[in-house]
Amino acid sequence: MSITLPYPDTIASRARPIRRAVRSSAALIGRVSAFALVVAGLAAPVCLPVAATAETTAWAQNEGGRMRIVTLPPDAAGRVRGGLEIEPKPGWITYWREPGEAGIPPRLSLADGAAATIGDIEFPVPRRVGDGKLLDIGYDKPVTLPFELTVADPQTPQPVTVSGFIGLCREICIPFQADFALQLKPQPITPPEEFMILQRAGAFLPDPPSMDFAVTHYALTDAQKTLQLALRLPQGTRAPPQVLVTGPEGYVLFDEAGGRREGDSYMVDMPIARLPVRYEMRGKRWTILVIAGTRSMQTSLAFD
Repeated sequence: MSITLPYPDTIASRARPIRRAVRSSAALIGRVSAFALVVAGLAAPVCLPVAATAETTAWAQNEGGRMRIVTLPPDAAGRVRGGLEIEPKPGWITYWREPGEAGIPPRLSLADGAAATIGDIEFPVPRRVGDGKLLDIGYDKPVTLPFELTVADPQTPQPVTVSGFIGLCREICIPFQADFALQLKPQPITPPEEFMILQRAGAFLPDPPSMDFAVTHYALTDAQKTLQLALRLPQGTRAPPQVLVTGPEGYVLFDEAGGRREGDSYMVDMPIARLPVRYEMRGKRWTILVIAGTRSMQTSLAFD
């Protein structure tokens, strides 16, 4: 699938060491000393209960933007397609699965004892956002993050409350939490508005590997300080691709060194500044996202 990405990259990759992304659900996240610190009175995340209207909740809002949840009715197997809609205000951003050098990745959770389970969030192709000092990975325009719920009893699904936790960032990063009450009532027809929102969100997800766009080789070298990659890029790709690799939680590789073409392959090295203490590579899976022109591809790197 070829699409026009909603968040094209606007800055060149830089040779910077990977840093642990900042996370906190109880305190504001300072960007670094270059930015102003937030006053202590804003330190707690905002938590708002929001009731559902049909299959779309009301918006929960804070000073940096707003968010809501959109769902379809449960199918016969109890599966519920959903999406977390986030609309940052102009000048604000929200984050990808790994936010870069600082930030808060989105999270969804259910209360203990809920009559449902929730799967992983899916992430549309992000944008690199840099100010010359920090590099963030995320979205500065409205974005919908797809997810899936599974209700315990498809015949008589029970209401559930989904807790959304995101970061909205400008000069400071503000944790933003809201609880969304979902009725999850079966309906005889698919709600068209919610269906179109979720279909559009799915169109901006990266594709799986294909015959013309894939990782053909990868290896850790230099005492696990470099990840070497060989990529097959779509025909006609002229500009160097953008590569993001997520490893242990809180770690993302986005610096590219030695990008070059060798025959039909594009070769690139990803420096690894450090890994967690006593981190064992065997049996781990990392995720790679490659953006080449108007196409994107995501897959796993298994280290067996």
